[in-house]
Amino acid sequence: MTEQTFFDAVGGHDTFQGIVDRFYAGVVADDVLAPMYPPEDLPGANRRMVMFLEQYWGGPTTYSEERGHPRLRMRHQPFKVNPLARDRWILHMTAAVKEARLSPMHESQLLDYLERAAHSMLNTFED
Repeated sequence: MTEQTFFDAVGGHDTFQGIVDRFYAGVVADDVLAPMYPPEDLPGANRRMVMFLEQYWGGPTTYSEERGHPRLRMRHQPFKVNPLARDRWILHMTAAVKEARLSPMHESQLLDYLERAAHSMLNTFED
């Protein structure tokens, strides 16, 4: 018997798409984060995040097939990710994950990863 992936256990694509959609709804209304996401790139940013999260959690490998290795720090280097931006990112992502109503175990696992990832993207302490 094959062990179920996290991706499958939480509901697959629809769950991750919902989380990312809710996250970006918060981002576009955020005075700190919105400038990092040009409106014309929002659909692309949304799609890339969904593909990344799906792949990371055991779903389709579309992200790597289309974009190669994630190289998250390198891809975020052009943006000023200071503690305020990191904290706002975590705020919106936490709200989006909580609205998904995952099991407590899955919610905890996902938020733990996302918070650690957000901390690792920090690249400046300047305002």
